[in-house]
Amino acid sequence: MDDELITERRPVAFPQVFGYLRHATRNPARHSALVSCLTEYCRRHELALCGVFIDRDTTAAIRSPAFVGLVDALELPDTYGAVIPALNHLGPKGLSAERRRRITAAGARLIVVRTSKPTTGAALACGSSSNLQRQADT
Repeated sequence: MDDELITERRPVAFPQVFGYLRHATRNPARHSALVSCLTEYCRRHELALCGVFIDRDTTAAIRSPAFVGLVDALELPDTYGAVIPALNHLGPKGLSAERRRRITAAGARLIVVRTSKPTTGAALACGSSSNLQRQADT
């Protein structure tokens, strides 16, 4: 999870990624903003966003339906990694650590758009919920 550019500095033949969101709100604007954030990040880094898995029940265990679907997709040939808006989308500390381990075990890279210290344009554009809301309106 470093801030360096992804495809520009690594030889990647098929940079296919899958998104993962964990949010319980039924707010369509928030949902659209989160998906737009992932889409824009992938566009800027020349990654093909092949799908987004969404957990709406934030109390779910490690093996929630959406997360199991994500891991299955990450095991497909030519899949580069999983992209999430921020680490909290993987869940609380214990759940997050196990999910990170499972993503890595699938042979995939975990790409976090907004780290604790945003340093890239994509991270700044997706840096706060208010920015996410504005993105949905554009």
